[in-house]
Order: sequence, then C-alpha cells, then structure tokens
Amino acid sequence: MKGFKETGRDRYVSDEEFRAVWEQADQTLRDAMDLALLTGQRPADVLKIKREDLRDGALWIVQNKTSARQAIDLTGELAALVDRINARPRRRLSAWLIQDDNGKPLGTFALRSRFDKARRAAGVDFQFRDLRAKAATDTGDLGHSQRLLGHRSRDMTEQYVRSRVGERVRPLR
Repeated sequence: MKGFKETGRDRYVSDEEFRAVWEQADQTLRDAMDLALLTGQRPADVLKIKREDLRDGALWIVQNKTSARQAIDLTGELAALVDRINARPRRRLSAWLIQDDNGKPLGTFALRSRFDKARRAAGVDFQFRDLRAKAATDTGDLGHSQRLLGHRSRDMTEQYVRSRVGERVRPLR
C-alpha cells in the first residue's frame, strides 16, 4: 500500500498582498498577522503567546509542533508591536497577547474566520500559515531563518525558503 504523498506549499506572500489583507483586518487580526510575520511562528503558536512570555527583554516561545524553545529579542518592530498591543485600551485585559474584545484568547476558528473575511475583502489568495514562509524568506539569511523558525536542520529551512521568491539573475548581455 502506497502512502499519501503531499506536496508542500510554494506560496510567497508579497508585501503588497500582506498590506492589502492587513488594511481590511480588524485590530486583533492585524496584531496576529504582525506577530506571525515578525516572529515566524505557526498560527497556533502565535495564538498561545501570553503576556508572561514577555520577560528579560525577549519573547519566550515553546513551539507546539516541535517543542523547540526560543527567545526572540524584543527589539525593533517586535518591541513596538508589543507596546502597541499593551497600550490599547481593553474592556478586560487577559493573560493572552492576542485576545478578542472580551478579553478571551482568540481561537483558531476565530482567527481563520477573521482572516478569511479580510482576505476576501482584499481580493488576495494566501493562507495565514504562509506568513511563516514569508518571514523565513524575507530575512535574506538562511542561518537567521533557521533560528527564527526553530528548525534543527538547515535542510528543513532550505525546503521552507527554497524558490518561494525565485533567484534574481542578470541577463546574458
């Protein structure tokens, strides 16, 4: 009996596509999209980030899929994003960084619903999980991408980043 062979995704999300969906999104979805892009984490890992994971100048993550442990420095745009999220007035502040208007953690179905709505309004076709590959590709450095995504092997990162954008070359003449 032959096993089912699944082909991997090979979708690169351009900055314009990201921005188009981001502009149609509500603030909670914008926060989740920005957090996914800046950290390179899977959707489930983005949703499980708690405020207590922000300590010692880093965002501490234990990935669901691989149990990889990471500390992502809270600098630059990531620090500004966390400050923006924490400064927003809320009816109720919860332990989760990505929360709905009632202070409850945003679930995977709620994230999917909000994302699909924004994506349709923007007229763009990519999945939330494609932001992980965008983050890996946009670093421009395979070593940085490997550490950001929490991959143990460089080969896995190469598969993730490989040919999503394409190599830019000069013409013959």
